[in-house]
Amino acid sequence: MKLQTIESFIVDLPIARPHKLAMAVIDRHSQVIVRVRTACGAEGLGEIAIIPHYGEEAPGAIKAMIDECLAPHLIGCDIRQLGALHLHMDKIIKGNAYAKGGIEMACVDALGRALGVPAHQLFGGKVHDRLPLLWVLGNGEIGKDIDEALARLDEGRYRLFLVKIGKGDPQENVDRALAIREALGERARVRVDINQGWDEATATWGIAQLEAGGIEIIEQPLPAHNIDGMRRLTERFTVPIMADEGVMTPHDALRIAACGAADAFSIKITKHGGMLRTQQVGNIAQAAGIQLFGGTMIEGQIGTSAYAQIFSTLPNLTLGAQLFGPHLLTDDIAAPALAFSDYALEVPDAPGLGVTLDVDKLKFYQRR
Repeated sequence: MKLQTIESFIVDLPIARPHKLAMAVIDRHSQVIVRVRTACGAEGLGEIAIIPHYGEEAPGAIKAMIDECLAPHLIGCDIRQLGALHLHMDKIIKGNAYAKGGIEMACVDALGRALGVPAHQLFGGKVHDRLPLLWVLGNGEIGKDIDEALARLDEGRYRLFLVKIGKGDPQENVDRALAIREALGERARVRVDINQGWDEATATWGIAQLEAGGIEIIEQPLPAHNIDGMRRLTERFTVPIMADEGVMTPHDALRIAACGAADAFSIKITKHGGMLRTQQVGNIAQAAGIQLFGGTMIEGQIGTSAYAQIFSTLPNLTLGAQLFGPHLLTDDIAAPALAFSDYALEVPDAPGLGVTLDVDKLKFYQRR
């Protein structure tokens, strides 16, 4: 099952509303789509979703890395040997996790299709049939966020909510999160993501208020490099402190676990550089007694299926999954739709990732 062709395409997809983060406002969502074919005729799809300013990579740079640096040297590689594929990519170029992860995802899809098994079986099989879902409240206004949360509750899709509070006045953001928590009452649980937006002094008084007000998890309050500060916050507070931007590689996971700088990790295929590396991070966390949360870069059908597949193999992924991308995007380039019911996503069991590319939509949304 040797690689014969590797292609990449940039697409810009419409979203239902502007999505406000600490580092950017997203009014359309950019992805790099990877398509591979093997000499035996197997095809696979990968998706690299990009949140502006979250990481160091941009769509054009990712596509160039795939087309010009990685793809020419990967032709002839056997997709059955994912570990060897990663070692080979690491020899070609250091870093560039997004590009490497997209290629690996497409290879996993092709391998699963060729063998007639879902992707999760290539990683030991699933231990979760369903993943509880979390919706991100990204309007930045209390009234709109509350209305949106109530609508998601009434639809039966979401009862876990995350409020982005890393941009703007810290006290106003704390008050906004607590107002949302109070408005939703016992119907839902609320977490916050600070996206590295606070210093340690601000985090100390801010988290104290959030903990007292019933916020259940605090995500990445400090800059990723401030591991000592994260450790002090983790020791100081009962509410779980979760690392996201601070956990990019298995080495990061080992370092943070060793010094007790987080109670939980948010994991993402894109930032870790592939499904195999994501599972490695998860295994380190499990050995250290650290809980996992399934994060997102706001993927469409392709990426969401891949995330669900690898998340389903991790026993310590007990904090739900942030796989709301298909509900925020108003159109996609792949089908069929994933199955959502009773506040959870059902892990797909079709061969590979279980999605089919819509070539016409790919052409329509493709960046030129």
